Amino acid sequence: MNPTALIAEDEPLLAQALKAELAAAWPELQVLATTGDGRGAVREALRLLPQVLFFDIRMPGLDGLGAAAELADSWPTDEAPMPQLVFVTAYDEYAARAFETQAIDYVLKPVQPERLRKTVLRLQQALTAQQPSKPAPHGADEVLEQTLAQWRQVLSAASGGAQAPATAPLRMIAASEAGGSTVRMVPMDEVLYFEAADKYIRVLTATHEYLIRTPLKQLLTQLDPEVFWQVHRAVVVRSSAIEAVHRDEAGKLHLDLRGRPEKIPVSRLYGHLFRAM
Repeated sequence: MNPTALIAEDEPLLAQALKAELAAAWPELQVLATTGDGRGAVREALRLLPQVLFFDIRMPGLDGLGAAAELADSWPTDEAPMPQLVFVTAYDEYAARAFETQAIDYVLKPVQPERLRKTVLRLQQALTAQQPSKPAPHGADEVLEQTLAQWRQVLSAASGGAQAPATAPLRMIAASEAGGSTVRMVPMDEVLYFEAADKYIRVLTATHEYLIRTPLKQLLTQLDPEVFWQVHRAVVVRSSAIEAVHRDEAGKLHLDLRGRPEKIPVSRLYGHLFRAM
């Protein structure tokens, strides 16, 4: 069967240009659909289950990073292997980070035929590697983990990478009380987890909830990565507060935190942190 792909690009002319260049560089590739926004990309990808995703990083509504993170959790791995992920961008710095992490690739706009052929070659090699010649008892799990690791590299490169704080990690954080106008100086030692919600980030301690406006991506660069772990695209937890990890009937992981009653979801992308499960 011919390999299949989905293109998510909010500029129709660029989407058509990419499709045309792919037809020339990879005639066997069947582009199943094109979509112009992240929500549509998630919906169509789950409906069509393509083998390759070409996602524009910057799209209206849900961007390419958010769409990929949603798909990582929603992809029906019992029906089809997770696809290869390639970001489309007009920004060279994203491509540089991709090469540093050995991610599959980035496609720079406008599309350059010679450059795209290199991307196609790497994709073909990756798709071939996804199909082990000798079935093994845990072969499917190994392929899934390899693909997830690759996705983590791509997403990390596109979002700026897992960088150490430029200065000393935060010791205090200025946060508003939920529903009020008072700003409190909250010691970081009291924070159990952060959760992105709409335009805010919820800051949860054992007894209180506060709000900050700092984007999660920016906040991560100010946290000590040994102390705070990202476990979901919208959640960062204090590692020492993790009391237990549970797997539900659907195979999804959830955390119990000391001092909090709610269960914290763990994205498939970050399941490797709890591999003993």
